[in-house]
Amino acid sequence: MPGDSGVNVEGSCEALCRNLVSQKGLQRETTDISQSVLYTSLMGLLLVTDNEKEQLALGSGRVGLRNIGNTCFLNAVVQCLSHTCGLRDYCLLKSYKNEKFSKEEAKLMEAFSQVLSGIWDVNEGDTVVNPRQFYNIFRDAVPYFSGYSQQDAQEFLRFLLDKLHTEINRRPYIRRTGKDPEQKYARFRISEEAAAMWKKHLERDDSRIVDLFSGQLRSSLHCSVCSHYSNTFDVFCDLSLPIPKRSFAGEVTLRECLDLFSQEEKLDKENSPMCERCNRHTECTKRLSIQRFPQVIVIHLNRFTTSRWSISKSTVYVSFPLTNLDLGPYGPVDCGPVLYDLYAICNHAGTVNMGHYTACCSDENGWCFYNDSSVTPVSENQLQTNQAYVLFYQRSNSTATTRK
Repeated sequence: MPGDSGVNVEGSCEALCRNLVSQKGLQRETTDISQSVLYTSLMGLLLVTDNEKEQLALGSGRVGLRNIGNTCFLNAVVQCLSHTCGLRDYCLLKSYKNEKFSKEEAKLMEAFSQVLSGIWDVNEGDTVVNPRQFYNIFRDAVPYFSGYSQQDAQEFLRFLLDKLHTEINRRPYIRRTGKDPEQKYARFRISEEAAAMWKKHLERDDSRIVDLFSGQLRSSLHCSVCSHYSNTFDVFCDLSLPIPKRSFAGEVTLRECLDLFSQEEKLDKENSPMCERCNRHTECTKRLSIQRFPQVIVIHLNRFTTSRWSISKSTVYVSFPLTNLDLGPYGPVDCGPVLYDLYAICNHAGTVNMGHYTACCSDENGWCFYNDSSVTPVSENQLQTNQAYVLFYQRSNSTATTRK
């Protein structure tokens, strides 16, 4: 495959930022643009237009990962992240060295980037990459994954993104001493309240991981006693969707899962939060929606349910679109279409106790099936199975998104 373009952007983003500020007459202290959003936009422009810089040559990316002892969960997730172009290029260019606030070595990010370098090596000298060093460093950071027992891929993904973010955070570490005091935004519109909370989040947590994967959920509560509406906003890096139950073998669509996730839920007094106006627990209704859409949305199909005595797995077939997944109906009112294209799938085959993870990922030459060290081409009509577990979608109608 021909080498994809990328650039060595050391120092150039800040220079371009200063240049834009100068040309447009913008004042840094008054302009209502977060550093994260501005940085992401400028990075996208640089990757597309700066052809005079050193080019980033890439191989096919069709390289397997060695299973080093029940590590199929790791291999499948890493392959999906490896095909997240915005993260891949960032790692291969080692841009984090110029961004991160901490002076300490980003050991996990270095090891992760080394794995990606092996996968995308233009010389393609190795047909299989060994992720042992990366996994050892990860286990040191997250002892929960010590040993060689079977692990959950979605849990691994969450821990990995969190640890990578911590190492490359552009903001200084601030120890949280407790729950932040609630701020009242009653006089503001919902969009202003959400923007204020997002800005506050970026003051502590701002990294390439946030640029790509972080979105904002809105939880709306309606008190049945006084009819008061209140909103809370939470940052998310993936959406965990329930799968509708079927009394017979039948197909479920991803839209039905999204509908179930966002449908209004009735809460009794025992399970409801305090009503701000009544100042007591009352019956209320709760609804979830997406307030801010991420560049990459990770959708987890919640196939595993835990009861008091056991864990069971749903094998319901969930169909999902490969292109033009419209999440607009689950966002703010009148936000219009918000379209995403699928680029990677993490699959789980087997049972709770005897399972195996694989991945399907797309590149410019089509889709491939990644089964540890084995890599084989796969057609689009083979992607839809009842093994689909975590879906990776890239936003397609955003000017800030750069795809390979």
